[in-house]
Amino acid sequence: MKNSNIKTIAKEVIKIEADAVSLIADRIDKNFESAVNTILQCKGRLIVSGMGKSGLISQKIASTMASTGTPSHFVHPGEAIHGDLGMITKEDVLLIVSNSGETMELIQIIPAIKKKNVKVVGMIGRRGSSLASSADIYLDTSVEKEACTLDLAPTASTTATLAMGDALAVALLELRGFDQEDFAELHPGGMLGKRLLLTLDQLVHSGDKIPFISSEHSIKDALFTISDKGLGMTGVLNEKDELVGIITDGDIRRGLEKVGHSLLNEKASFIMSKGPKWVTSDILALSALELMEKHSITSLFVYSNSDIKKPDGIVHIHDILRSGIQ
Repeated sequence: MKNSNIKTIAKEVIKIEADAVSLIADRIDKNFESAVNTILQCKGRLIVSGMGKSGLISQKIASTMASTGTPSHFVHPGEAIHGDLGMITKEDVLLIVSNSGETMELIQIIPAIKKKNVKVVGMIGRRGSSLASSADIYLDTSVEKEACTLDLAPTASTTATLAMGDALAVALLELRGFDQEDFAELHPGGMLGKRLLLTLDQLVHSGDKIPFISSEHSIKDALFTISDKGLGMTGVLNEKDELVGIITDGDIRRGLEKVGHSLLNEKASFIMSKGPKWVTSDILALSALELMEKHSITSLFVYSNSDIKKPDGIVHIHDILRSGIQ
């Protein structure tokens, strides 16, 4: 097969699937609003169920719902007819997913679901099918054709169904007032959670790990302090124990190149940079990293509150990067 044919086939697949999603957008109607409100008012959980490829899409929908504030899980219909129906309570809402609308495993569980008075939302690809007719709320996910050149393998239909599921999830997210902090609380172990939750108080060096020298001490003393603390810099304090400057190993290196070794006998105030950057410990680690990148610095002094004169913490860029927020 020529490369030009490969590209043509791939582009046609994407076009067909894009058209399928566009059709779904035109079907956001009163039924969709009813489905959202039904799920929103649910006192239990949203149960999502489907077989085969629709089952895989169902699992993704359930996962997206759960991670965006709608308690949800997937129940395999094949297992449900052999006892897992007990996982579905009268407080729940059932979302069934089927392209044909004739999935036997789903059809078999409907009577038991109806007996529990559980509301059924159907994302079905064929109007008038058994499952479309039995659903309390019908969401039309039909497509004109599959992207598969045989028009057999579920392709455009699964894409369209997934888009409808995402539309439900995001609509529910908005109506619940689900925000970034809520999202982070449900993702504490991953990068997203860390980016939205991790604050500097969990990363700072404190106590005798913070490099400080007096402005009256020599630059040689500053060099020893920088070497001892291993952060590539030291803070400079005045006679009132207030932070007034910063000296980095780069400052000393450049000073030696210009002045020579006599620099080491000068007072720290001779070479320090005034007004070192600082933050409070409640700032997000991500915000601190952005500040460091903006000013091309590698360390920030940290205050537990803005009323104290001397910083009681320091954070290095490597501390933040090791936390896994990027």
